[in-house]
Amino acid sequence: MVQVTPWGWALGGFAALFVVGLLMPLSLTGWALGVAYLIVSSLLVSLGLGRRSATRFGPANVVTATRSMLVGVATAMVVASFTMPLPTALFVTIVAVALALDAVDGFVARRTGTTSELGARFDMEVDAFLLLVLCVYDARYVGWLVLAIGLMRYAFVAVGWLLPWMRATLPPRYWRKVVTAFCGIALTIVAARILPPLFDGIIAAAALLLLIESFGRDVVWLIRANVSARSVDEPRRALPRVTGKGLRTGGETESE
Repeated sequence: MVQVTPWGWALGGFAALFVVGLLMPLSLTGWALGVAYLIVSSLLVSLGLGRRSATRFGPANVVTATRSMLVGVATAMVVASFTMPLPTALFVTIVAVALALDAVDGFVARRTGTTSELGARFDMEVDAFLLLVLCVYDARYVGWLVLAIGLMRYAFVAVGWLLPWMRATLPPRYWRKVVTAFCGIALTIVAARILPPLFDGIIAAAALLLLIESFGRDVVWLIRANVSARSVDEPRRALPRVTGKGLRTGGETESE
């Protein structure tokens, strides 16, 4: 069954965690959170496939699932790094491959004609969680303010729970993808520790400012769309409605 397919990548993630565990000591908490991510992400994708009665997983989703597997491994490594040394080269390599594959899944989807709402959402959530993982690791080098980069997507979703109009579908925007890619690259450079601390701070600040601009642009679009929809809806609600023998306007009834 196609719904079982994502679990194959969860099993692959477990195997990758085992291999990484041979190269560096993974704490019990690191193991737990890495495994938890792999299970939860696979479960959510499986549920999404089931709701859409999907007949195939799709080649692009295979690429994204591979990225998700690597993110699970990176999660375990970052958590373990709070109590034991982390092999920077290995961590950066895993993250770099996950970032590089981000350019592959979209290309594969377009070439194979398998683009879908589920695939786009899967890709976006993997991106968001990878940024959060990188921010947690980089905070020790550039300060905890960098967590704003990783938490911004989740804050946006939380506001959408309170304001339904914030959940409207946004139009595709290439700049949004560029900013996400830049943030991933910038945070990976900070994690690699190849630049002086001052430059790391500048790069992280630039990533944060660009992300604020990108989300700000989306929020402005949503506000305008909401205002426009309400301005169209208000005249409709103000129109008189025929009810029985009279006309009702604004709650008042004129009888013959």
